[in-house]
Order: sequence, then C-alpha cells, then structure tokens
Amino acid sequence: MSRLRLGALIRLIAPRSLRYQLLNRSLLILAVLLMLIGVLQYVIMKDFVFQNKAEALNAQIMSMPMEWFTGIANPEMDNNRPELNDPSAPSPADRPQRDHRDSSFFYQPGLSILIIDEAGAITDISKNTESSAPLLSTEQYASILDQLQKHKQIDYQIMNNAQGTEQLVVYRLAGPPGTAQALIQVGTETESLKQQLITQLAIFAALSALALAAGLALYLPLLRRTLRPLSRVVLAAQQTDVGSLTKRIPASQGQEEIDRLSDAFNGMLERLDSSFEAERKTTEKMRRFVADASHELRTPLTSIHGFLEVLLRGAAANPEQLNRALNSMQLESMRINKLVEDLLSLAKLDQDPQLQLTETRLEELLLEMEPQLQLLAGNRSVRLAIAAPVTGLFHADKLKQVLLNLFLNAVQHTDAEAGEIRISLAKQEGQAVLSISDNGSGIESEHLPYLFERFYRSESSRTRKNGGAGLGLAISKSIVDAHKGIIDVHSEPGEGTTFQISLPIQPSLKLAND
Repeated sequence: MSRLRLGALIRLIAPRSLRYQLLNRSLLILAVLLMLIGVLQYVIMKDFVFQNKAEALNAQIMSMPMEWFTGIANPEMDNNRPELNDPSAPSPADRPQRDHRDSSFFYQPGLSILIIDEAGAITDISKNTESSAPLLSTEQYASILDQLQKHKQIDYQIMNNAQGTEQLVVYRLAGPPGTAQALIQVGTETESLKQQLITQLAIFAALSALALAAGLALYLPLLRRTLRPLSRVVLAAQQTDVGSLTKRIPASQGQEEIDRLSDAFNGMLERLDSSFEAERKTTEKMRRFVADASHELRTPLTSIHGFLEVLLRGAAANPEQLNRALNSMQLESMRINKLVEDLLSLAKLDQDPQLQLTETRLEELLLEMEPQLQLLAGNRSVRLAIAAPVTGLFHADKLKQVLLNLFLNAVQHTDAEAGEIRISLAKQEGQAVLSISDNGSGIESEHLPYLFERFYRSESSRTRKNGGAGLGLAISKSIVDAHKGIIDVHSEPGEGTTFQISLPIQPSLKLAND
C-alpha cells in the first residue's frame, strides 16, 4: 500500500500521464485564480471595512451632544448660554456633576478622542486607553478645520501613534460648519479590523481548499471519460502491425481534436499499407526479375557447357562436328552479350532517364531506316506512311532502337511470306504519333497489361523460336518515358497488333526563333 501511495504521489507531483498533467495544470490554474480572488477580496474588503468603520465613528460622534465637546474645548462658551446665566438656575456647584465620558462610546477598545481648538491646543478626552492618539502638526489641523468649515469632505486616514500602533482616524467639527471653534479627532486601532479581514480570508482559503479537493474528486473521473477516445487511439496504435494495416479507427468520436488525430492515424495507416503493398510488388518484381535473368543466362551457358563436353569427348577430331559446335557456342555467346547489353541499358535508363535531345526530322529518320527494315522483314511486306513531316528535339539513336525493337517484334509474330508490317508517322495536336501495325497472330487481352514488364513474354513456354529474353518492350517503354511520351498497344487475337507511340514535339531554339 505504501508503494502504491508513493507512486500516486509521484504521479501527482511529476506526472507523465496526460490525464494527470491536465488535472495538475487545471487545479494549478484554479488555485492561482482563487489566490488572486482572495488577494483582490482582501484589498476590496479592507477598504470596505475601514470605510464602514469611519462612517460608524462619524455617526456616533454626530449622535452625541456637541456641548460634550465644546465645553471641554472652550469653557467660556458655557457662559454664553442663556439657560446657564439665569439667576434662578442652580449654580454649577449645585448642578449634578456627570462625566460625559461615561457614555459607552468612550469605552470602545483602542479608541482615542482629541479636541483641537482654533489655536491648536489639544485636549485628550480618551477614556482609560493605553494607546495614545496620533498627532498632526498645528498647520495640518488648521488646514483640516478650514476644509470642514467650507463643507469639504475629509476621508479617513490611517496613521501611526507614538507607540507605532496603526489607527483609523476621522475628523468632525465641534459644532455647525462656519461657527465651530474646535475640531474633533477620533481614532481607533485597526488591529481588530485586520483580524476580521484575516478571519474572512481564512474562511475563504478553507472554502477554496474544499473546492480544490472537490474538483480533484470530480474532475479526475470526468477527465478519464473525456480522454477515453484518446485511449482507444493509443490501443489501436499498440495493436497495429504489418498484418493489421487495413484496420481503421472510427473517424467521428465526438471530439474535434481526437477526430483529427484519428483521421491522421488512418491516413498514416493507408500510406503505410500502400507503401508495404508497393514494396511487396517491387520485391515480387525483383524476385521474378532475378529468376528470369538467371534463367535467361543459364540457358545459353548450359548450351555452351554441353557443347564443350561434346568437344572434350572427341568431337573436336571431327571437323564437321567441331564447326557446328563452335557456331552454336558463338550464337549463345552473342545471346548472352545481347542480354547483358539490354540489362545495362535498362539500368542506365533507370538511373539517369534524362536524354541529350537534338533537333531531329522523324520522316528522314524513317526513310534512313527503310533499307534495314526491308532486309530484316525478308519476304514480308513493309510499307511506310508519312502523313506530315515532323521536326523536334529527340534522341535519334534511342528512337531507332525503339523502332527496331517494335519492328522485330512484328517480324517475329507475322508469317514469313504473307506478313504485312505498316509504319506510319503523323502529327496530332502538337505530338508526333508513330504507329507500327502488323497482321500477325495478335495478343490475348490478359497479357496486354503486363506486356511492357521486364522478361515478360506472352508465350507460356520458354522456347526461343518466337523471340528473345523479353526486354525489348521494357527498354522501348523506358526510352519513350524519357521523352515524356506514351506508348500503347492494341491487339486482337488472329487480327494483328498495333503499337502506337505519342511523343511531345519540343521545337529547337532555331525553329522557335523562325
């Protein structure tokens, strides 16, 4: 139990949990606000209590007969009163003597009363007080008397007496304004007033502590309930792995911030899922690429190895067998060399697809290649259709390689005698359009999406009678992509195939100036 209490205390003092951090900061803000309210209350209540006390003293003085004070301040004023000069009236010696200070007003603890006449003479009429009254100079008393005679309001003053005791002091005239000849100064110690304020402040502090305790008891469950959606997000994040990237957190949980976090988390899961899927596809392509490349290299190497074994067994002594074996090994070595060159071309295009473009006339490029194409076609029919001359920035050698790859593909899939191959050039909407069509066997529709992938061949077998390693179309697409163009294929089984290349025409600086 002690460890649990210690852990709870540590969490409250230096919390790492968001729940306890919010709780601590909220309570801290509430405590600071309550403290500020307490200080403000003390300042306001202090002035309020002092003002009330000053008004009470003034009211008590006004309720007393002025002769209590005027007779003390100036005894000659009694001689001017007619009722006292009446011969039939009893003499002062015969009148009953009564000390005016027997009034309960004079017995208030810490009360001091002074009478100050016009000449500045001070008479202390305080009753049984151990504290002396605070004093001002004659000029200050004269100024206060003058202001009161002119009906000006004098606020209470806080002053210290000779013993250093703080008193609240008020001033009144000893008579009507304009005729009064003395000033009454009444002071009372502020200790009791401050004690009253401290008592009120202590009560407020106790109530504030109770409010904080109640807030701690009520706010923690409410905060736990408020953060429940965040806990669900944390739980979902903890349960997320490669096999559960398709799971999603509810997007709407009633809290804007949590909803935004859920959207961001779901978006992250989607991106991770897409990245893993792309990585999986890339890995699968790489695995297939390595397998196909290994197969393509292994086949000619196996043939060469077989011919070498035949020669070592005695076939080298037979000139005819020797010649046939050497020719076969030469063909297989050429095939290996062609495969390596294609792989190097693809690697170069993958690393640096930027081509050095020069001004090229495409119609002249086709006419230049026509004799070579006629030779490769054999007895097949080859037709060129140039709708319009096209001049722009292209890489002539790379485009020749694309045309040769597509033309050889058409030759391989058309009949040697009845085959027809058509090459056309047109200009459409700022693009050069090259098309190579044949009347060959065509391609099944399920093969078309994968036709430009590396080592992909539409034939199910791996025989070499209908083509090479399956890199020609992949190289052609890479070259077209480097020109920022598009290559597409349309084919119907038994009717033939058409490859169409669309290249953006980029005019040279010379043509642009013209």
